Amino acid sequence: MQNKSIAQLAADLRLRTYSSVELTKHYLERIERLDPRLNSYVTVAADSALAAAERADQMLKAGDAGPLTGIPIAHKDIFCTQGIKTSCGSRMLDNFVAPYDATVVEKLAAAGAVVLGKTNMDEFAMGSSNETSFYGPVKNPWDETKVPGGSSGGSAAAVAARLCAVATGTDTGGSIRQPAALCGITGIKPTYGRCSRWGMIAFASSLDQAGVMARSAADAAFILDEMAGFDSRDSTSADVPVPDYVDALDNDIKGLRIGLPKEYFGEGLDARVGAAIQDAIKEYERLGAEIVEISLPNSPLSVPVYYVVAPAECSSNLARFDGVRYGHRCENPEDLEDLYKRSRAEGFGAEVQRRIMIGAYVLSAGYYDAYYLKAQKIRHLIADDFKRAFEQVDVIMGPTSPTTAFPIGDKMDDPVSMYLNDIYTIATNLAGLPGMSIPVEPVDGMPVGLQIIGNYFDEARLLNVAHQYQHATHWHQAAPTGFE
Repeated sequence: MQNKSIAQLAADLRLRTYSSVELTKHYLERIERLDPRLNSYVTVAADSALAAAERADQMLKAGDAGPLTGIPIAHKDIFCTQGIKTSCGSRMLDNFVAPYDATVVEKLAAAGAVVLGKTNMDEFAMGSSNETSFYGPVKNPWDETKVPGGSSGGSAAAVAARLCAVATGTDTGGSIRQPAALCGITGIKPTYGRCSRWGMIAFASSLDQAGVMARSAADAAFILDEMAGFDSRDSTSADVPVPDYVDALDNDIKGLRIGLPKEYFGEGLDARVGAAIQDAIKEYERLGAEIVEISLPNSPLSVPVYYVVAPAECSSNLARFDGVRYGHRCENPEDLEDLYKRSRAEGFGAEVQRRIMIGAYVLSAGYYDAYYLKAQKIRHLIADDFKRAFEQVDVIMGPTSPTTAFPIGDKMDDPVSMYLNDIYTIATNLAGLPGMSIPVEPVDGMPVGLQIIGNYFDEARLLNVAHQYQHATHWHQAAPTGFE
């Protein structure tokens, strides 16, 4: 059952080949047996999952079911889920049980999806390896000595190991696409504003976007069909019509213009990863696409710009975690100042503290113009590069990550080296564009991701382009040994 697509599972549930309760129990058994090897879940919500599965079976029996009714999914532990702990991978929120559902959670529940639990993540989504979590690192199911990527590493590992049918993730600088690449799955970050951020705990408000982590573009399309759309509760939500993503999957891509940025194929890219990406591009040529060399001249500035803008916003957003209203509180504070200092020092890990300090620094009176304002100006230049590129091409392609998954602990003492893992993904967030990663031919048995970037609100084209490649190849069907 765990190797079937969402469409196949939905068909089986309608035919009563098995019930949603049976399917849910199957996944819960796999989580109990296999997840101790990976640490991909923070919370397993077995009781509420089985109750939701029973309701789904009643809907299926009554003929009142949609394509996601009874399908077991997981949520990244950054989405508020009523009655279930929402920790954001942090000690600060280890005791926080959300009193409401995030809009994404609410929409998927309304569609009949069954929530198996909450997946592990880098603390407050700050990390590229899923090693900063208060609950310990997540392991890559393809090689348990290596990282799954981050910050949505728990979701990526759970999907790759078939511990859920599909999972949600969030992407601030590559946190869906990079772990999708390292774990050999499909991940899509929609256009900024396409999916509601209401109830999604904020890291960097102008960059964060909810998205989907699945085994295929077709599965991702089913989920995005339900997640996307305007939400009046989110001031950054875009009131733009949502197309039928599933309906667009089979469109012909003959004549598609693919832009290859020369900046994405230079120094820093592992030669074997680059070769795998070029082979995937050749497959697109065989499918009738046209290759156009383009330039994104300001993209090399993406990493320094991001690590000014994102920490500035995180410094502001995380000020609310003060030990007073909710979250971790130190024991026996001497006074209010001691309460603030010790609660935050104990509640936040080293990477979160580092980014808060950087953010406070670049926003300070003496450095705002020199750093934050200048970074925002360069951000506009990066967005303008994409605007000019999309006058020539339909999509942009390149590597998702410069290397395959690296060993756990390998980069924890070198933050800059860790930050460079997102060198190809960050610009998409700075510009607010949609992007996705799909698996291509592995290197030495480890997954490689091809990144596809689209124009604003063009997720349907991205999913279509990805689906056509997956229809012609089989890399997305591979499963890590021991998790088949």
